[in-house]
Amino acid sequence: MQAEVDSAVTHDNWLSNIGILAGAWIGGVLLVLSGCAAHLEFPPMGTPLSASAKLETSSALKDLTLRYTNTCGQLQEVPLGGRLQEALQEGLHRTFERVVLDGAESAGPPDHVVQVDLIDSSFDLNKEALYDRAPAVIHLNAIARVYDRTGTLLRQTDIAVSRQERLRLEQVSKNCDYIIDPFVQDTTIDFATRVALTAKQAAASHGALSSTEPTTPPSEETLAVPPALSLALTEPPHGPTTTSTALRFKALLLDENSDLLLEGGEHVRIRVDVVNTGSTLIETASASLTGTRLALEHFPTTILRIPPLQPGQTRSLEFVATLPLLAQPEQAEIRVIVEERSGATAPPQTLSFTIAPTGTRGDDVDQVSPQASTVQHPAVSVVAIGISSTLTQQIPSRMHAAHDAETVAKYFQTLGGVPSSNIALLMDRKATSAQIEKTLREWLPTRSAKDGIVIIYFSGQAMISPRGEIMLVPYDGTKTPTSLYRLSALESVLARLHPQQAILIFDGKTSPVIDQTKTPPTPRWDLDGDNTIRLIAVEGLAAGIEDDTHRHGLFTYYLLRGLRGEADTNRDGKITLGEVSGFVRQKVAWASKSQFNVTQRPQMIPLLKSDDKTGDIILTTLPSLAASETP
Repeated sequence: MQAEVDSAVTHDNWLSNIGILAGAWIGGVLLVLSGCAAHLEFPPMGTPLSASAKLETSSALKDLTLRYTNTCGQLQEVPLGGRLQEALQEGLHRTFERVVLDGAESAGPPDHVVQVDLIDSSFDLNKEALYDRAPAVIHLNAIARVYDRTGTLLRQTDIAVSRQERLRLEQVSKNCDYIIDPFVQDTTIDFATRVALTAKQAAASHGALSSTEPTTPPSEETLAVPPALSLALTEPPHGPTTTSTALRFKALLLDENSDLLLEGGEHVRIRVDVVNTGSTLIETASASLTGTRLALEHFPTTILRIPPLQPGQTRSLEFVATLPLLAQPEQAEIRVIVEERSGATAPPQTLSFTIAPTGTRGDDVDQVSPQASTVQHPAVSVVAIGISSTLTQQIPSRMHAAHDAETVAKYFQTLGGVPSSNIALLMDRKATSAQIEKTLREWLPTRSAKDGIVIIYFSGQAMISPRGEIMLVPYDGTKTPTSLYRLSALESVLARLHPQQAILIFDGKTSPVIDQTKTPPTPRWDLDGDNTIRLIAVEGLAAGIEDDTHRHGLFTYYLLRGLRGEADTNRDGKITLGEVSGFVRQKVAWASKSQFNVTQRPQMIPLLKSDDKTGDIILTTLPSLAASETP
């Protein structure tokens, strides 16, 4: 899930290195590790103080519940108060050797009492903005008070937490509910860490502590940030030396929409992949950006701390920015520097690019970068079929079907890394029943590896028999079943090929082959075999919406947007089948209702389970602007 950037705590409010840690950590600088967006974790608090503490919380905090309705209109309740209680207890356990829970008995009075009173809170989930995933915003305002054993108030601090994140719909359920748990978890850890740091500051500065404990807050080294967090250094670690380091890195500029046309107002990411090529641990290093001020001033931070790197270990960090709005093209250059605190540096790398005027790109999914994917997939075969009209015109036309198939084929070649020799494109007159049969039975076996991946895309019409059998309409097809291509024929082709995975994608209209039947048939998209996934644009008998504005079927339009990068929920530059499935189902359901005032719900058969590796199949890889230097 995409990490958020919160307002940093002012460093002047903190009189020790603990304050610096809190401000930098709570700032939420984006760090990506092993291809996943990072979520918050408790920072190590050093050796727990040899003292006891009791946690007391107000009833308003204990009873706090988040309420919202999911996309199916069902009321959902999240007991945030209980989660906050658990996180506060965990934070104090990391701060003090002994913790007395609220309401529990103890042998004697605790050394400190930590009271947390909730002042007010708010939670908002805007389902109407589902176009970009539903924005969720939570605000918590509380007061933390720390007392000594005599009841003397040592410190009182306002605890204000404000977090926002765009929540995506669950991919493996009925697509009703949001994945909210990581957002809640980040909120509770953020809140509890602020309280724990307040308690540690108060206790560490109090003279009643054991003589074995320091009277000053632990150093930054004691409170080392774990790999799941990033720490913005207060000063760039530029030293007088320029010796070489064992660190090597590659800098990439990732475009929001994969066309490598960088337009004002667009989001960009600079990803820095760092590896320790030496034989010893590198504990303290950073990555920083310098260069054109016009571009740099839009990055929330230009310095990221690199977590400790073992020999051979790799980390990935990301700087995220929104490009400035411009009236004229502007050249920009960003120089990426990786160095250790000692001053030892890796050879710097430079990213040179042009920021185009706002409005240059528009919203055209047909604009795809001509740059081929850096990752090639020779074991993938694609058959793309698009039929806008039929020979006899007995069946209503699908205006954009041929263009759909052509663009999908182009995406799999340029962004999917599929060799052009492994792609068969059949449009209109070239998509007769005989040609479809020949392509699937003769051409496909020569291009498909036994353990490869086969993708069949069809945009057009499907006729349904009274028993639910699916029959695709070729160019020369009519309402006579013998002129149609039966899905069972495709099933037999795939059975002989034994691919690792087969993916059938259908966009178009489904209608009964026999009109005016008493009981409308239910389309049976299921194919025998456990290795076939069906991503279907509609449920039951329905006509997939044609989006004349974008000149595509609505389903295919969002399929293309997902493939070019918008479905990359974990921001690793790779778009998987699971990500595309969830993205398309969410977006089409929203757009059909809000823009066309009808309901179109795509379906995935079967639904992916949470541990299903099929969802990890990579369909496309985002193109990127590589640094001019090679490490």
